[in-house]
Amino acid sequence: MFTHVVLMKFADSADAAKAKSLLEGLANTIDEIATLTVALDTLRTAVSYDLCMISTHTDVDALRAYQAHPAHLEVAGWLKPRLAARVVVDY
Repeated sequence: MFTHVVLMKFADSADAAKAKSLLEGLANTIDEIATLTVALDTLRTAVSYDLCMISTHTDVDALRAYQAHPAHLEVAGWLKPRLAARVVVDY
């Protein structure tokens, strides 16, 4: 299994709830997603990010196929202009 972790901070934290919904919808659309968890931050500390997404994939090629999938690209197109910061860890 290959794990993809993404933390997102939004320019307007109110966008996080819609982002969660959009991201969760990808699990039913993209076969290369083995598992998907999306969570919103509840403490809202000075160092908090607004959203954490963790997806698993059978291997690196499945992750890349997910990233290139038209449904993912559509969600990413909505997300990117709303993000203040994003960090990723893949392992």
